[in-house]
Amino acid sequence: MTTIPDITIIGGGVIGLLTAREFINAGATVTVLEKNLIGQESSWAGGGILLPLYPWRQHDAISRLVIQSLELYPELAHQLAEFTPINPEWRSCGLLITKNPDESTATRWCTANAIPVETANPIIYSELNTTVDRPLWLPTIGQIRNPRFLKSLKLDLLNKGVILREHCNIAGVATERNRITNIDTSTGKISVNQLIIAAGAWSQQVYGQLFPQFIGISPKVAPIRGQMLLYQAEPDTLAHIILDGDHYLIPRYDGKIVVGSTVENQGFDKSTTAVAKEQLQHFAVNLLPSLKKFPLIQHWAGLRPGTHDGVPYIGKHPIISNLSINAGHFRNGLVMAPASAQLMADLVLNRPPRIDPKPYTLNNLNATA
Repeated sequence: MTTIPDITIIGGGVIGLLTAREFINAGATVTVLEKNLIGQESSWAGGGILLPLYPWRQHDAISRLVIQSLELYPELAHQLAEFTPINPEWRSCGLLITKNPDESTATRWCTANAIPVETANPIIYSELNTTVDRPLWLPTIGQIRNPRFLKSLKLDLLNKGVILREHCNIAGVATERNRITNIDTSTGKISVNQLIIAAGAWSQQVYGQLFPQFIGISPKVAPIRGQMLLYQAEPDTLAHIILDGDHYLIPRYDGKIVVGSTVENQGFDKSTTAVAKEQLQHFAVNLLPSLKKFPLIQHWAGLRPGTHDGVPYIGKHPIISNLSINAGHFRNGLVMAPASAQLMADLVLNRPPRIDPKPYTLNNLNATA
């Protein structure tokens, strides 16, 4: 006899996987459906900085998820490193922001959210080729090495009994009285108790395919391409994350340095371009001249799930009783993911939410879009 999972999740990125982990840890049975390979889209392509770029310039709803996630990450990373053979390389390496014309606003935001901040000591940026403007040093801000994090998370879920169906395309859905009964997929028909769409940049597309009759209240999520580079540098070439204007450098434990990133509205085109490569190379070697002696080893692109103001949808559908959405995290999926997953589980399981869910509801965000 086939058992119907308590929770079925469409989307195998960091949002879908951490949402699955929340539910399996709460005692639910979970199946994740992914059209390609688990963790190979935006979650893999990002840089892994555990803070939005200039968070004081963004919507407060983003900050609420970020601050809660920062509290959750140390234990999450510790558990994954302990229970799987893959270390996700979470670490507080510090973040230098070289240009802060809104220094007072930045300082107030950091103080209000218990993020240590100080004026950067010139020693920190002595090897950088840039004109600083009220540089700030955030010593506790860190990163997670997202490809390793996703591999570790996938293995952890498999060990816990989550069913992961890769190369599983969604073909259709059956409903009765505004309740989903089953979905048709390329791997067979699946009966549904609760369905969650967490398909990143494809969330609006999936929703529109399954629920065209409710297209007026669909999640408004658009793909935004981001291109990045990777240098094979030596360990200790760069000690901390650098945010300089709109771009950044991220040092890994093994010496590799990630360079990011572009923000391009090119639909679902994930191809890389020579123009972006040249721009990012120029930024990287100009800012950190020592990079000139190291080889550029990778250039890739991913599709971020963009929404109005970058605020994600997290909540139940107002009409379809067993449908929920957890999507649209734009550039901040990794840093908002633990709290987003926690909030999603709180709402579906009727637990008291740790964060006010109102800013993320489908109706609320559509009204402001």
